[in-house]
This record gives sequence, structure tokens and C-alpha cells, in this order.
Amino acid sequence: MMEQLFWNDSYLRECEAIVTDSGDNSIVLDRTVFYPMGGGQPGDNGTIEWEGGSAEIIDTRYGEEGSIRHLTGECADLPAVGTAVRAVLDWDRRYLHMRMHTAMHLLGSILQYGVTGGNISAAKSRLDFDMEETVDKEAVSAALTALVAADHPVSCRWITDEELDAQPKLVRTMSVKPPKGAGKVRLLEIEGVDLQPCGGTHLKSTAEVGNVSIGKVEKKGRRNRRVNILLDQ
Repeated sequence: MMEQLFWNDSYLRECEAIVTDSGDNSIVLDRTVFYPMGGGQPGDNGTIEWEGGSAEIIDTRYGEEGSIRHLTGECADLPAVGTAVRAVLDWDRRYLHMRMHTAMHLLGSILQYGVTGGNISAAKSRLDFDMEETVDKEAVSAALTALVAADHPVSCRWITDEELDAQPKLVRTMSVKPPKGAGKVRLLEIEGVDLQPCGGTHLKSTAEVGNVSIGKVEKKGRRNRRVNILLDQ
């Protein structure tokens, strides 16, 4: 299994690695800082550089058997297996995703309903809630701003599959369940605010979220409210 460095330190912007596979417009490394698309969070962009060449990475996706494929698009020259490379993130884009993802957890802690879907982007993100009630945008925006200003520490830790089974209320998502079978599950904790399984990249503190507000609230069904959030970029 490749080493997924972003799980232990979301702030790493680059790493040295060795190519373990290349072809079909993608590169696989033995370790990476690139987050692969999942959990509503887009895959990272950036570059992979090696002696005498480089490739622009336009997306990152999970491949077979847990591999992570760095997608290059149409690229004539790819590094051979065994080549030493440097993988460098598009940090500005990644950091916006980290701010957004952390803000979405804050939103979920305010609107404590089942989550039926969600999507993260650098410009706008959304969560869909299993709820019939209307959303008071002003009240939710004020609560969100207060949580950001409170500067709550944010961290990640691991629990076993059995520990998760014993705490079913930790799982708020209704359409997607946390992956199990590897023996452990990663938890995101915002101290005193939120604790739930999540494999995404996050901030160290809620204060880093910055200015955040509630955008459009949409009714997507009798028991579905879509809440959009916006960041000051």
C-alpha cells in the first residue's frame, strides 16, 4: 500500500517519491501528498517533477487495490517505474478545499440532521440534510461565524471498525457509509463541536476557515434541504 501523507499532515505541500507505475496518462507513486477524489472533496491538482521532465497533474483518483493515480491528461512523456520524483500540490486550491471541508463540518454541527449528500469546491460547497424545516439563514450564519471565531482545535485520529460499530451515532451520512474492512477508520474531531468519520483534509483550527456565510438554501424534496456555503477568498 502506498503511503498517504495527507492523512497525517494536511499541510504538506510536496514530497519526494518513487514511481511504481505509469501509463494511460497517469502516474502512481509509493507515497503522495495528493488527495484523491472522495467524500465530496475533489482530487488535488499540481505537478510531478523529475530530472529532465515534469507533468501537470489535472486530477487525482483512487485506482485498483487502493492505489492513487495522478492523472496527467494527454502527456507524451511519463517517468519510468523507479524514477525519483517530486510531487508538488497546487496549494492555493487545496487550502480552499481544507477551509471548505472544515466549514462543512461546522455547518453539520449546527444543523444536526442526517446528511444525504454533499459537495466541496473552491468557490462554493453544499450539504443536503434530511429535514423538512426551513433554514434560518441569518441564525445559521451567525452560529457558523461564532464557531469560526472560537478557534476550536481540529484534529484527526483512528478507531477500530469494532469501536465504530459500537458508536453508530458517529455516522451522520445517510447515503455513504465510512469504508470498513481495513481494521480502522479515521475520525475528524473539532474539539467540543464535532466528531465523525472522515477521510478528507482539514485545518488545524476553525479560525483558519475565515469569513464564511450561508448562500442559497434550496428545497430538493419534502425531506431534503440543500444548504450552500460561501467563503471569502
